[in-house]
This record gives sequence, structure tokens and C-alpha cells, in this order.
Amino acid sequence: QVQPVESGGGSVQAGGSLRLSCTASASTYSSSCVAWFRQAPGKEREGVAAIYIAGAYTYYADSVKGRFTISQDNAKNTVYLQMNSLKPEDTAMYYCATRSGLCGWLYGADTFSSLAFRNWGQGTQVTVSS
Repeated sequence: QVQPVESGGGSVQAGGSLRLSCTASASTYSSSCVAWFRQAPGKEREGVAAIYIAGAYTYYADSVKGRFTISQDNAKNTVYLQMNSLKPEDTAMYYCATRSGLCGWLYGADTFSSLAFRNWGQGTQVTVSS
């Protein structure tokens, strides 16, 4: 299994919290950059957060800094996205994606370039009501 598997989406009121999970392939996990993207209806896909597994280095889009936290559990080959203080504008399909090697910001490249990510999950829906 190469494709990551997401879970944890759902519906919540504004101000609430959700935690998304992304379980990646065991064979590539330890050398991967794992990122969360989201896409709302009628909008372009955007990067939300990324983590370089080997160093536990993290990176966030400005829109979620201070509200979202990306973390890892190496024993489970799983990356989490803890989302707090959710807003209606966070409503979207959330996707987990993986790529081998460094995350973009670690070598001066675009962290959230979709083309750099080889493996994508099916997505999990997050809906935030006002």
C-alpha cells in the first residue's frame, strides 16, 4: 500500500476541533515529507501543513498558524492534523500527500507544490458550520 489513508473528518461548529489522521506506507514513511492539503468547492487546492518525518520539522500555511498542529507517531506510520478554533472557511475536503525526501522549505522550494507529491489519499471531508 503506497497511497496514504486519511480519517477523522466530520462536521463541527465554529470554534470546535477535529483531528485528522494520515497513515502512510511503512516502506517509505521514515524518509518522507507528509503534507495536508485542502480543497473547497470552486476553489483551488491549497497546502495547509507539512512535516518532514526524519527531523520532525513542521511548516504551516499562514491561514492556519496558531490553530492547526501537525504531528507524527512513528510507531504507527501516522501523521496527525489537530485542528482547533475551526472557522467556516476551513470547510473543505482535506487530503494527505506524501513525497520522498525533504519538504520544500528545507531546500528553498515551494513546500506545497502539488507536483512534488507522488502519493495522495482519497480525502476526508471537514465541514464547519457557523
